[in-house]
Amino acid sequence: MSKLTDKKCVPCEGGVEPLGAAASAALMEELHDDWSLEDDGKAIEREFKFKAFSRTMSFVNAVAFVAMNEGHHPDATFSYGYCRVRYWTHAIGGLSDNDFICAAKIDALAEGI
Repeated sequence: MSKLTDKKCVPCEGGVEPLGAAASAALMEELHDDWSLEDDGKAIEREFKFKAFSRTMSFVNAVAFVAMNEGHHPDATFSYGYCRVRYWTHAIGGLSDNDFICAAKIDALAEGI
């Protein structure tokens, strides 16, 4: 199996089933331990901490860059010292491979912060 960071998101306009619990759990193993799977299994979320607002904003802009390149956009909340990123595929009301691909790419951005 190739690394998630080597994959590219594919457009999802609906018509496919969200990932099941077993598939989501397997993909969670490929992400940083700080990602959490929501109890209903429909989304994943991680909070990133920063020492300065400028670092937070740089990270938010990098997340936006990933989102634009992949055509898959997270829900993001940020303020001084943190950015919370939540992924789920709106068109199917749950998780898809795209969510895990983007999460892995964001993990790669966050290495060393």
